[in-house]
Amino acid sequence: MTGQADSRLNGAGSQDTMRVLLVEDNRSIGEAIHAHASGDDHAVDWAQDLATARDLLAVASYDLVLLDLGLPDGCGIDLLRALRRKGEAVPVVILSAQDQIASRIEALNDGADDYLTKPFDLAELSARIAAVARRYAGQPVTEQVFGHLRIDATNRQVMLDGESVDLSSREWAVLLRLTQRPGAVVAKSEIEEALYAFGAEVESNTVEVYVSRLRKKLGRDVIRTLRGVGYQVSRETD
Repeated sequence: MTGQADSRLNGAGSQDTMRVLLVEDNRSIGEAIHAHASGDDHAVDWAQDLATARDLLAVASYDLVLLDLGLPDGCGIDLLRALRRKGEAVPVVILSAQDQIASRIEALNDGADDYLTKPFDLAELSARIAAVARRYAGQPVTEQVFGHLRIDATNRQVMLDGESVDLSSREWAVLLRLTQRPGAVVAKSEIEEALYAFGAEVESNTVEVYVSRLRKKLGRDVIRTLRGVGYQVSRETD
């Protein structure tokens, strides 16, 4: 790994702070990447095996995953495939010593957003992270349609059958989290996290209360409950 931990990407412009999950078992590489990404003002959680990564993904929402392939308890590609099977659209950048074309093609076909071969310069890592962020920011999902429901995230407006629906800040926080990744199942813990961000006091039944309120305003079938898994809003909502 080359480059200084506090080096910045020249000319990339300021980056928004992202919550990043780093999955890397090599301590020296992990420490360097953690320090560098933190120096770029990102909040970084570091997992050194797949089990820890899965635990973190189950309780937190990430803006980016930096994923090694060769891990002590399996291959990172299995985690990538599991995320995509669940409909998780979180960007994933593979960090691997495997430089074969076949490995790159496999990872990209399985849903990786980028592939960086070790060893790499930390400034290049910053560039790759910025590029992935720009791709997602460059195609913002500002307006989404779910059956009779239209959500305009930019103007914070919800329309049901052409009529405006008034939502409280907390109801909006829950709805936005549910629709950030269309078709994905959103864990209860992720919704609780959104409510914490809005300064809400979260009790054991808080999520159920807000989901119930949204159903009353938007329709009983808008939000589906998958028992023991989470909640889902799909494109096929009637």
